[in-house]
Amino acid sequence: MERKIIHIDMDAFYASVEQRDRPRLKGVPVVVGGPPHARGVVATCSYEARKYGIHSAMPSRRAFQLCPRAVFIRPRFDVYRAVSAQIMELFREVTPLVEPLSLDEAYLDVTENYFDQKSATYIAQYVLQQIKERTGLTASAGVSNSKLVAKVASGYEKPNGMTVVPPEDVLSFLSPLKIGDLHGVGKVTEQALRKQGIETVADVQAMPVEQLRALLGRDRGTELHAMAHGIDERPVRPERERKSIGSETTFEEDTEDIDTIFETLIRESKSVIASLQKKELVCRTITIKWKTDTFQSRSKRHTFSEETADEERLLEETTKLFNGITFDGPIRLIGMTVSHLTTPPAARQLTWQDLDLRL
Repeated sequence: MERKIIHIDMDAFYASVEQRDRPRLKGVPVVVGGPPHARGVVATCSYEARKYGIHSAMPSRRAFQLCPRAVFIRPRFDVYRAVSAQIMELFREVTPLVEPLSLDEAYLDVTENYFDQKSATYIAQYVLQQIKERTGLTASAGVSNSKLVAKVASGYEKPNGMTVVPPEDVLSFLSPLKIGDLHGVGKVTEQALRKQGIETVADVQAMPVEQLRALLGRDRGTELHAMAHGIDERPVRPERERKSIGSETTFEEDTEDIDTIFETLIRESKSVIASLQKKELVCRTITIKWKTDTFQSRSKRHTFSEETADEERLLEETTKLFNGITFDGPIRLIGMTVSHLTTPPAARQLTWQDLDLRL
């Protein structure tokens, strides 16, 4: 049976929530993030602000320079999480196979669904309509036979649009795209291909897989060849594996004060460890990340011989990592991340052999 996958992506989610809750902001350039005259970055912005070249992860000061009349708003994550929960509940009314990617986007596998509806297009239209009615917000949808193509399609007619790509149209839909438009293709891969004159997905589609393997390595070459042809067998996973948990702080002003930096790191580390324990997970690797006053990112990590969630052990190793760092100037950000997360192994049931050894 041909799969039917929908990717839903909310339109400028945080900014749209702010414009919904404050009607005077409708039609106004809105930037959600840090204030323009202090340290901070843009989390997201409204479509009115994007016309000025503002985008996420841009320093707030730069955003203000591009559009001085923009309204800057600090994020209200509790509100965004509540709206997201409302939207995810709607998705689960349609199908149990919902894979959230973040607060504002998710995959839905509607091959089989609670409506016994054969048309994925109809379901996508229904979901978009219900999002509008229940939240007052808009979203965009991509519909196809794989996660890869559905995700690309959802960004095709933004905002408040829907793009349907039937299986027979997948190759022609993908072919004019730039290599970097494929989700999962990074800048390094894109640059390596550009050096060979390979710019579009059509260029990759025309290449033998052996040539791609020679350029990128066997695994990456094989993967990209499949992606260019729209081949993606990844299932929609209702319980998406968490790859890492992290927390960081951007200082109001660049600092070289070691005590301030260390105290901030420990505070962030305790927050991360609390989240790790709350989610009943263990980690294998810890990473300290910092950013210089010239926006250069640096990191240092340690991998344990076995998984742990013990606060004392994690803080001790974080301190050791910190003491081994030589900062060559002021820094603007410090943070800590735990990764290689797993669920602790359950206690093993005793066997008769175990009992016999204990007697």
